[in-house]
Amino acid sequence: MFKRKLLVVFVVLSLFAILGLWLMPEDKYTDRQVKSLPPQENSPPYLDLKQHIREIERPEETFNFPIALGELGPVEPLYAGPPQYPFYCMSLDSKLGQPVPDNDQGWGVPIYDSVENIGKAKHIIGYSKDCSLPTTTKYAARLSDNELVIFDKNPPREYTHLFRIEQGTINRYIYTLVVPVTAQDLASRTKTGNWNKRLIYQFEGGSGIGFRQGRLRLERLLNRRQEQLEQGYAVITSTGNKTSYTYNMLLAEDTARRVKKQFTSLYGEPLYTVGIGGSGGGLAQYLIGQNSEGILDAALPLYSYPDMVSQTIYALDCDLLNAYYSFKSDAPEFWQDWENRQKLEGMNAKNGDTHLSAWLEPVNQLIAGRWPVRSKGNSECINGWFGLSTFVHNPAQGFLREFFADDIVESTQWNYWEDMVNLYGRDNQNYANSAWGNVGVQYGLEALRSGDISPETFLHLNWNIGSWKPMSEMKPEKIWTLEKNKKAALWLSLWSRHNMTQASEANPAIRQHPNKKAIESAYYSGQVFVGHNNLPTIDIRHYLEDKLDMHHMSASFSARLRLQQALGHYKNQVIWVADENYTPLKEAFEFIDQWMQNIRQTPDLPKWQVKPEQLQDTCFGENGNILFAGPDVWNGEWNHQEKGQCSEHFPIYTNSRIQAGGPWQGSIFECHRVSVEEALNRGFYSPRNMTPHIEALKTTFPDGVCDYSQGDKGRPNL
Repeated sequence: MFKRKLLVVFVVLSLFAILGLWLMPEDKYTDRQVKSLPPQENSPPYLDLKQHIREIERPEETFNFPIALGELGPVEPLYAGPPQYPFYCMSLDSKLGQPVPDNDQGWGVPIYDSVENIGKAKHIIGYSKDCSLPTTTKYAARLSDNELVIFDKNPPREYTHLFRIEQGTINRYIYTLVVPVTAQDLASRTKTGNWNKRLIYQFEGGSGIGFRQGRLRLERLLNRRQEQLEQGYAVITSTGNKTSYTYNMLLAEDTARRVKKQFTSLYGEPLYTVGIGGSGGGLAQYLIGQNSEGILDAALPLYSYPDMVSQTIYALDCDLLNAYYSFKSDAPEFWQDWENRQKLEGMNAKNGDTHLSAWLEPVNQLIAGRWPVRSKGNSECINGWFGLSTFVHNPAQGFLREFFADDIVESTQWNYWEDMVNLYGRDNQNYANSAWGNVGVQYGLEALRSGDISPETFLHLNWNIGSWKPMSEMKPEKIWTLEKNKKAALWLSLWSRHNMTQASEANPAIRQHPNKKAIESAYYSGQVFVGHNNLPTIDIRHYLEDKLDMHHMSASFSARLRLQQALGHYKNQVIWVADENYTPLKEAFEFIDQWMQNIRQTPDLPKWQVKPEQLQDTCFGENGNILFAGPDVWNGEWNHQEKGQCSEHFPIYTNSRIQAGGPWQGSIFECHRVSVEEALNRGFYSPRNMTPHIEALKTTFPDGVCDYSQGDKGRPNL
C-alpha cells in the first residue's frame, strides 16, 4: 500500500515537474566558443606575500600611460600574477565590437571579418586570447526630457549635459572613463570644462568565478551615476572591478590602480577619489582601502560584506543544513516550522512563504526513498544561496554559458577556489585549495543553550550534517533532461546532497578541514578584511532582512568589529540603514565631500577627528526621515549592549557560525578545538546540562569542539 502511494505521488510530481521545466533561452555564444588555449608562459611576478599585502610596496608602473587613441592597453597585470586562461571575450556584449586578433593558432575566441558573418567559419580572420580593444572616445548628451543620446562628433541641438566617454582594455578588462565636458571641449581629448575635480570609482557586485572579461553596460553606468555626473563628478570603472567576473581582489586592485592611472595621465589628480558600489562592489572598497594606498580616499560601500572568502564560512553551511532538514532529520515536521530553522541558520526564515525550489523538494525526497514533506516556508539560506553554493564551491559544476568547448570545460575546475588558485595553491590531486572547513563546529549550540532544541536533536543534527566531500570527489548536479530538448532540466540532486559526506550508525559524517596554505594566502594577499582601513566610510544598506535577501545587516557589524580589533576604534565607519523605499546617496556624497574638505584643511589630524559632526550612525524611514541617529543606535547583541533604537526598529539577524557559538566578526576559518570534557567544565553548554550526554558528544565530535575564544587557528601573524 505504501509503495503504491509512493508511486502515485512520484508520478504526479514528475508530471508537474515536466510541465514546470525551465526553458533556457537559446545560447548565442557557441559560434564564438573558446576551443584552444595558449601554452603556459613564464608568469609575471607576484608580490612577495610573506607579510600582509598592506606592508608591501607596489612596483613602479612599466606601461607608458596614457594609452593612445587607437592603441591597446596592457594585457598582463603589473603585480597580480599571470593572466587566467581560458578567458572569454565579452566586448560584443558591451556593444564595443569584436576584440583585436592576437594570434592565428586558434587560441581564444574566433574573430570574424564582420559581426554579420559570425558563425561562418570561412570568414574567421584570427583569434583573440586576450580580448584587447583599441582605445576609443565618444560622447553622451542628456536631453531635457532625460533621454540619453550617445554620439561620436555632433551633439543633438538641445541638451542639458555633455560627457566624454573613453573605453578600451586594461589587464584584459573593459575600462570606461566618463568626464563632464562643455561643447567647447568636444574637439579635445583632455579638456574638461565641467569637471569639479572630484572622482568616483564605480565598483559593482555579483557572484563570479573568473574566466570572463565581463560586460560593461554604458547606459546603465551613466544612468546610475546621473546625479553625480550632472554635479560635475567624473566616473571611472572596469569590468575587472565587478565581482560578477572575479573576486580576486589583488587583480581588482592592480586593475583599479591602472584605470585610475589612465585617468590621471589625461586629466590630472582629482581632489579625492570616492568609491561606490554594492555587495561585492562594497567589499572591494573595504579590501582595496585596507590593502593599498593611492586608489581610494573615501568609500561608500552598499549592501556590503567585509570580504568574499569569510562569507563562504557560513554560506556553505546553508545547503548542508537544508539537506539535513530534507533528507537526514528524524523529525522532518519539526523543521517545517521555519522559526526552528532560523535558530540554527541565524539568518531570517519565515513560515508561509514559498521558495522557487519548493516543488523540487518532494520529488527529490521520493528519489531518496523518503516520504515527501511539502515545504511550508522560506529562508535567506535558500533565497540567497540555493545554486550559488554549488557555483562557488563545486569544481565540477560552473554554471557558465557555452563559452568554452566541451574538452576545455571538462579539463577546467569551475569555482571560486580555482579562480584564486595562483594565490591559494593546489592540493596533491591538483585541485585548488579551499579555506572552508567545519571540524568541531557545534551547529545549533545557541539553540541548545536557549532550550529551542533538545539535546537529542542537537546530537542528531551534528552526527548527520557532515560536510562537503573533497574537491576530487565532487560531481556535477544530477539533472534530468528531455531527450529532444537538452535545455529542459529537472534538478534531481537538491542541495547538492550527493556531494556531502554521510553518517553511518557507527560513525558521524566526516567533517572537512580547511587548507592551511589557502587560509594563510587569503590573509597575506588581502582577500580577508582584517580591519586595517582608515578610509572615511559610510556603510549604507536598505533593510532587507524581511525580504530574505542575502545582503544581511550583520555584515556591516562584522566589518565594524574587525575595524575595532585592528585599529582600536571604528570612528571612520558610519552605518546607515534605510527603508527599502529610500536611498540616502545624495546625503552620503555631501557628507563625504565635507569630510574630505576637512581632511584637506587639517591634514595633521586623524581623519575621524574631522568627521562632520552631523554624520552619525543613522536609520532612515521610507520618506527619508531620520528615525534615530547617534553613537548608540545600533547597539545590540553584536557588541554585548542593550539594543539601540535603530536595532529595535530594524532587527539584526546572525548566521550559522554565530549560532554555533562563534564571534560576530566572522573570520574564523579554522577554530582551535578543546575536548568535550573541557567544554563541559568551562560551561560551553550552560545553562543546559549535557553531562548525561558526554559519551554521545565525544563520539559525535571525535576531534573536539570549537573554542572560539582562541581566535582563528589558521591566521598568520599579521
